[in-house]
Amino acid sequence: MNSGLRRSGEDVLLSPRAGGHAGLSVGAGEAGYPQLLGSIPDPPRTLHYLGVLDPGARGIAFVGSRAPTAYGRRMARSLAGDAARSGFVVVSGLARGLDTEAHQAALAAGGLTWAVLGCGLDRVYPPENKRLAERIVESGGCVLSEFEPGTPPLPEHFPRRNRVIAGLCWATVVVEGRVKSGSLITARLAASQGREVLAVPGPADSELSAAPHLLLREGAKPAGRLQDIVDELPPECRVFAASKGTQAPGPVLSAEKARLLDLIGHAGTTLEELVMGAGLDFSLVSHIIFQLELEGLVEPLEGQRYARI
Repeated sequence: MNSGLRRSGEDVLLSPRAGGHAGLSVGAGEAGYPQLLGSIPDPPRTLHYLGVLDPGARGIAFVGSRAPTAYGRRMARSLAGDAARSGFVVVSGLARGLDTEAHQAALAAGGLTWAVLGCGLDRVYPPENKRLAERIVESGGCVLSEFEPGTPPLPEHFPRRNRVIAGLCWATVVVEGRVKSGSLITARLAASQGREVLAVPGPADSELSAAPHLLLREGAKPAGRLQDIVDELPPECRVFAASKGTQAPGPVLSAEKARLLDLIGHAGTTLEELVMGAGLDFSLVSHIIFQLELEGLVEPLEGQRYARI
């Protein structure tokens, strides 16, 4: 386990030296405080953070269900990955589900991502995302919180966390969620802060389409690709995106990745079939499949089957 993390009882703790970066704090009104966050009606008095906190960063928030559908995962990976490749900071809350997908997609794209916690920096919640938090810091991103070290992840902390997620960003994109969900709270907070709110249209018969479709009925703009988001941003952000190129190239595939991708059909291929067809070791195939998932090129199905997206 990385030396930046230590275990104490049931808690997984993130030390002030995680990833080789010292824990820092910045107050509202100080030079290093994020400019967008400082302009909301109730900015945190102090931010504690690990990594690099760029005060002029152009953030886009991606939020959604902790138990998403395959469609939701695919859309989160696609949108967040393209945003990161185009130079935007992907902001989310390190939660299970779509938050995790957004962070991982940004990392896979070689971009930056920020994770906002609903607890102190000396904890990682959920515990299984401890390595993800490390990778975010190691990649030049940031893990941050307004809560003092030692603060546990209590339910009442997450609406406050959500206002910070929205406040750091020009736009908030809701990928999936039920009507009573934290993602809808984040969208409401973003609207109250004068920021853009977008929603990913989903299948009409899916419960997790309820929050996005409600927002669309209320006037949120639909987001199916990065350009849909960029079109709603202020002019300076549109110029920035154009200079970076919003139509980002796909990931460069190694020979082994390309071989496996050729073997994976849209209807689904088993892991055993991939091992036999590619003539590669089982552990190597498993590792490559995991990388292809992070890059948004394949999705898992039931029965150890994988389908090409």
